[in-house]
Amino acid sequence: MGSFSDHFGWVEIIFTAVIALGFSVYQLWSVNREIARDREEKKRESSETGHAVGEHELDDR
Repeated sequence: MGSFSDHFGWVEIIFTAVIALGFSVYQLWSVNREIARDREEKKRESSETGHAVGEHELDDR
């Protein structure tokens, strides 16, 4: 049976992986939240102007 110091490599790998995965999940959550906010803002703007930006027919120009 090895000593605890023999396992520091695994501890470091797991610790680094947990930090990286945690940061990735946070970034994904944050970006999805921002996309939802932008989508709601576009909906709000489209209801004020009557149509969404980029959804014009050719004769509307």
